[in-house]
Amino acid sequence: MSEIGASGWALLAAAPLIGSFLGVVIRRLPEGRPIVRGRSHCEQCGTALTAFDLVPFVSWAVSRGHCRHCGARLGWFYPGIETAALLIAAISILVDEGGSACLDWGFGCVLLALAWIDAEHGILPDALTLPLIPAGLLAALLAPEELADRALGAASGYLGLIALAWVYRRLRRREGLGGGDAKLLAAAGAWIGASGLPSVLFGGAAAALLAAAGLAFAGREIRRDTALPFGPFLALATWLVWLFGPLPFYPAIWSP
Repeated sequence: MSEIGASGWALLAAAPLIGSFLGVVIRRLPEGRPIVRGRSHCEQCGTALTAFDLVPFVSWAVSRGHCRHCGARLGWFYPGIETAALLIAAISILVDEGGSACLDWGFGCVLLALAWIDAEHGILPDALTLPLIPAGLLAALLAPEELADRALGAASGYLGLIALAWVYRRLRRREGLGGGDAKLLAAAGAWIGASGLPSVLFGGAAAALLAAAGLAFAGREIRRDTALPFGPFLALATWLVWLFGPLPFYPAIWSP
C-alpha cells in the first residue's frame, strides 16, 4: 500500500469530475447521441444546465436530487457514477502511486462505463472496447518484456471467446456470448496478457454465478435461458487481475 502523495490527492479531486463525464458517456453513447457536442440538459423539461448544476455531489445535494427548473426527481445515477469513479481512484492510489495509479484509474473508469452500459442495454460499444486494445499494447511500453504476452492475450482472448460462443450456439441453438464480450476479452488480454486470461474468465464466471444466486435469493426467477450480461463481470475481473495479478493456482503453462 502506497502513501497518498500530491498526485494521489489530485486524482481524488479529479475523479468525481471525470465520473460526471462518464455519466454523460453512459447515457448518450448507447443512444447514438453526441458526447462532446451539445450542452447537458434536464431529461424531463429539456432546460440547459448551468455550470452550477453540474458540480459533482454538490449540485445534486443542494437541489435535494431534483431539477431546479421543473422539480423532476433526478435519481441516483450521477451521484452513483461519481462515487464509483471516486472509489476506483481511491483503490488505485492505495495499490499504486503516481502515473501507475492514474493508469489504473483510467483503465478502471473505461471498464466501469462498459460494465454499466452492458448492464443497462446489453451491449458493449466498439467505441469503448476497441480503443482499449491498442491502449493496452501501448501501456506495455512501461514494461516491454510483457509486449509479446499482451499481443498474444489480445489475439487469444478474442479468438477463444468467439470459438466458445460458436460451440455454445451449436450445442444450445441460441446465442450465449456476443461479439462485444469477445472484444472486451481481447482488450483484457492486451492489458494483462495471455497469462492472466484464465483468471479473468474464472473470476468473471464466479462473479456471474454469485450474482445469479443473489438474484434468485432476492426472489427473481432465474431459468436456464435467463439472459445475464457477462460484460460487467468480465470488466470487474479484468480490473482486479490488472491490479493484483492472476490467481495463483493456474499452472505455469499459461505463461509464454
